[in-house]
Amino acid sequence: MIAIACDSAGLNIKSEIIAFLNKQGLEYTDFGTYDELPVDYPSFAQKVANSILNGECGKGILICGTGNGISMAANRFHGIRAAICHDTFTAEAARSHNDANIISFGARVITAETALKCLKIFLATPFSGEERHTRRIDMIDKLSGGK
Repeated sequence: MIAIACDSAGLNIKSEIIAFLNKQGLEYTDFGTYDELPVDYPSFAQKVANSILNGECGKGILICGTGNGISMAANRFHGIRAAICHDTFTAEAARSHNDANIISFGARVITAETALKCLKIFLATPFSGEERHTRRIDMIDKLSGGK
């Protein structure tokens, strides 16, 4: 199961991503927003992060104007590794090197087409499991209060 949410700036890209997920037969939970009224993106980041942390969803997708704010909010949660991806290289590295569990997009930075290319790679790329990457993830976890 994939969690998805956005603020009002990300609504158009979220709609394109949902169409893609439906076409692929991928299950998802849409945590909003559902219209163009202004909203506060941290609330949506929290919903997606919590759905991953409680095991309801395995991965998440977040979208705001730049991708920055919503990923910063998500990364406040221990165990969440949200990566802003604006190209396919960062999407692949986010998964293979950082074991990212959330991909974030900036709707005012990239097109829906680019977001979909990144998402496809993000979903298809496994974590490499290499010792150096695992060690670094452990270091990140310790910074956010993990053991």
